Amino acid sequence: NSLVMYNNLLHKEERRLNGRCRWSTPTQTVQSKVVEDFRRRLKYFFMNPCEKYRARGRKPWKLMLQILKIAIITVQLVSFGLSNEMMVTFKDENLMTFRHLFLKEYKDHRLGNYALYTKADVYDHISYIIDRYINLQNLTVGNLAYDSADGKYTPLSVCQEFYRNSSIDPENETFDIDPHIDKGTKSFDNHSSLATHVNFSLDFKRLLSVNIYLALKTINLQTVRHHELPDCYEFHIMIKFDNRAHSGKIKVKVENDARIYECRDWNVEGASGQNDYLLLSLDSVVILACFISLILCMRSIINGIQLQFEFNIFFHAYYNKIVSWSDRMEFVNGWYILIIVSDTLTITGSALKIGIQTKYLTNYDVCSILLGTATMLVWVGVIRYLGFFKKYNILILTLRAAFPNVIRFCCCAAMIYLGYCFCGWIVLGPYHDKFRTLDKVTECLFSLINGDDMYATFLKMRHEGYMVWLFSRLYLYSFISLFIYMVLSLFIALITDTYETIKHNQQDKVPVSQLQALIAECRDQPESGRYQTDEEPAACCLSPCCCFG
Repeated sequence: NSLVMYNNLLHKEERRLNGRCRWSTPTQTVQSKVVEDFRRRLKYFFMNPCEKYRARGRKPWKLMLQILKIAIITVQLVSFGLSNEMMVTFKDENLMTFRHLFLKEYKDHRLGNYALYTKADVYDHISYIIDRYINLQNLTVGNLAYDSADGKYTPLSVCQEFYRNSSIDPENETFDIDPHIDKGTKSFDNHSSLATHVNFSLDFKRLLSVNIYLALKTINLQTVRHHELPDCYEFHIMIKFDNRAHSGKIKVKVENDARIYECRDWNVEGASGQNDYLLLSLDSVVILACFISLILCMRSIINGIQLQFEFNIFFHAYYNKIVSWSDRMEFVNGWYILIIVSDTLTITGSALKIGIQTKYLTNYDVCSILLGTATMLVWVGVIRYLGFFKKYNILILTLRAAFPNVIRFCCCAAMIYLGYCFCGWIVLGPYHDKFRTLDKVTECLFSLINGDDMYATFLKMRHEGYMVWLFSRLYLYSFISLFIYMVLSLFIALITDTYETIKHNQQDKVPVSQLQALIAECRDQPESGRYQTDEEPAACCLSPCCCFG
């Protein structure tokens, strides 16, 4: 089929030349002309924007647009980052405030270790929380107020979770338990009833947890100094007494869920809201620029795929060979795919940012992840333009050539790494804080590979038994020796070998693929003028677009 298509195109061009010129052109001349034009078309496709400008005078719109995007997206990210930082800081500081207000004798250094060990302490702390909540307005130095709805205060709730039935007798080593969990909740609609609430009982043998829920409001005023309108916050606080382990230690922790919304009535002297309008305008410009960039890059990828199909037909018809997969992928520009992903993330993140600024959304974390990732990809894309210079291009070529081998090598190394992770978690987890959970094991071992915190990891191993202690030494010494002295060395050697190979090929100017060899046969320089669209009748030459597309 490819040969038939090629012959049809060849006869069509021969008839076209005979009709447009005053002399007859032999078939061999037409064939050479078709091949040369297609070679020139391939070379033009793989030129950088500067060379294309010299070849056809086509302005590098995508290049200028990407430079513009780098500037405006970075400004947008910095603006959002400052706002997000103030929001996170305000929430963290309020959470610390709630711990100091509602946890008796709370100290900062006891974070994560706050626990109770007697029944009297549990009752005393619950009563303490209720009392502090009642007298909140007289205690706090912040702008905290009780939450209300329809003129009524949101009730404070005390909830219990406990086994349905249980009979536990450690002395006789017997127990009878129903694992179904029941819940009991008491809500208080007004503060007068809270003061009288001291008569409640807990069955600690069945008790799983006691959760105290309360809601408070405040206003984040620090944004005024940064020319932003203050937001109103609604904090839903949960104080949890966790007895699920039934080990005699009840852990106490405070969790805080914040809802951000626009204040009902506000007035800031000298504020006109101009800063908000500028931010919204910037976000709109970013979305427009990214949308145009997305369309241009998608068009370039589609053109590349079309040219790839034409190259397959040409190569099979003219050389009777099958194009390799690596040569086919040359037509799919990975940088354009990177830009498309970045543009998609930026458009989505900018839309969320507009929703946050207008107080319709509060997804700060999702928005920061989208914008942060998009900005990272935009700056990584700058490497493409550095690749236009030969001295910088070797880095990009090395990364691209070494990538398949690096992935295969990492897959093999990951099997050994996961084996050590599971082994360390099972054996050392009960005796070492850094091996307590599987995610902590992976983080600890990765730190060891990079030579971080080695001595502390050895030192913190508890001497619970000689056998486990000896195993920990063999485990750590073997892992460090294997990965630092062997795996990392092989990894570096793999990249170094690729670098030397590419450097040798560049010095000797050896084409490394069939596609590059075909393009290298075209000696026309960008300034030669032979890359202009061939539409003049007197030229008697073929248009690449007419030949193959």
